[in-house]
Amino acid sequence: MKLTKIRLFAVIAALALVVAACGDDDSGDAGDGDTATTTTAAATTTAGDGGGDMAMPGEGVEVTQARADWSTGYFQAYVYHNLLEELGYDVSDPADSELGPSLAYLSMAQGDIDFWVNSWMPGHLSWFEPELPDGSQVGDHLTVVGEEMIAGGLQGFLVTKTFAEEFDIKYLSDIVNNPDALAAFDAEDPVPGNGVADIYGCQQSFTCDDIIQNIIAFNETQGIQPEGSMQQVIAGYDAMAAEATAKADEGTPMVIYTWTPSAYITNLRPGDNVVWLGVKEVLDDSNPAGLDGGAEHDQRPGTASIGEDQCPSAADLGTCQVGWVVADILVTANTEFLEANPAAAELLELVKLPVIDVSLANVAQSTGADTNEAILGLAEDWIEENRATVDAWLEQARAAAG
Repeated sequence: MKLTKIRLFAVIAALALVVAACGDDDSGDAGDGDTATTTTAAATTTAGDGGGDMAMPGEGVEVTQARADWSTGYFQAYVYHNLLEELGYDVSDPADSELGPSLAYLSMAQGDIDFWVNSWMPGHLSWFEPELPDGSQVGDHLTVVGEEMIAGGLQGFLVTKTFAEEFDIKYLSDIVNNPDALAAFDAEDPVPGNGVADIYGCQQSFTCDDIIQNIIAFNETQGIQPEGSMQQVIAGYDAMAAEATAKADEGTPMVIYTWTPSAYITNLRPGDNVVWLGVKEVLDDSNPAGLDGGAEHDQRPGTASIGEDQCPSAADLGTCQVGWVVADILVTANTEFLEANPAAAELLELVKLPVIDVSLANVAQSTGADTNEAILGLAEDWIEENRATVDAWLEQARAAAG
C-alpha cells in the first residue's frame, strides 16, 4: 500500500511522537468483515538435531485465538496467528472470535479461548477481578506473557488547536472552568446547548470508556472541575474519530480520547490541528466512580515526553501530564494452555513488535487494506521482511518443546 508524500510525512511525524512519548514513561472496526483464508505454509526446517517432531511441536493441536474489537489490534493478531501455524498448530482465524475485553478475559479463563494479543496493561487488569461460579477469579486462570509492545500505547485527550489557543486551554478542566470556553464548546459538541462539555470518549467495552468515567469523577471529587460539567459520548469509535477530525480541520471545538499505535494520530495531528490536553491530577486507585475493578484504573504517573508545541501544559510542568499511563500492549493466555504447549508459550514470550511497524500497518488499513484478507497479507509481509528474527524465535520455541 503506497502512501502519498503528504500522508507519509504525517505518519513519520506521528511515529516520532510515539517514540519520544514512550521514552520517558515508567511504564474501530476494519473493512467489511471478510473472512481471510489463514492457512500458512508449515515450517519445514528442524531445530538443531531434533528431527521432524521438533520441527512441528504443535502438530495435531487446535488453538482458539480471539482478537479485540478495535481495528488497531487486527494486524498483531494475524502476526501471532501465522507464527504459531509455522510451529504446526491449527489456529482458528482470530476474526471468528472478535471480543471486547470483558468477554475475552472471561472466555480465556473458562478455556473457551486460548489466547489473544490485545491486552492493554495495567488498565485491563480490572477484568481479572470478576468471580467465576467456582469462587475463583478470572485472573486465577490467566497468564500475561512476553513483551509484545512495552510502553507501546500512548493515550490521552486531544483538543482542537485553534479553540485551545483562543481560550488558553491547557488542561481538560479548563474547558468547564471558563464560562466563555464552555459556552463555545457546548454550542458545537455532540449534545449542543445542554450546558455540559460532551467529549468523544470510547466505544463501549474498550475499557477506556470506564477509565474516562473514573477520570471525570476524580476531577470532580478533587474539586478540579464542577460536578456534572463534563461527560463522555460512548459510540462507535471510528465514527467519533471521523467527526472529531472534521471538527479539528475546521477549527470547531472538540475533545477526543485517542491512542497509538493507530492511524487516528495521522488525522488528528498534535501541533497541527490538535494539541494534547493536560490533566491536573492523575487518577489514583480510589475508584471514585465505583466501577467493578476500578482500583486497577490507576493511571499514575500519567506523563509522557511531549513538548509544549504539541502539549501546551508542558510549559507549566516540564513534561506533558496526559493523565494516562503509556500502556504495555501484551499477550494474555489461558494458563493451562500455556502449560500444555511449551512451544507456544515460548513463542508468545519471545515475540516483540516495533510500534512503528504496527503503526504503519494501521495506516495501511486506513488507506484501503481494511479487509481481513488484506490485513493478513500485511502480517505475512511483515513476517517475511523480518524472517531472520522470526526464525530465531521459532527455533527457540521448538527447542522449548523438549
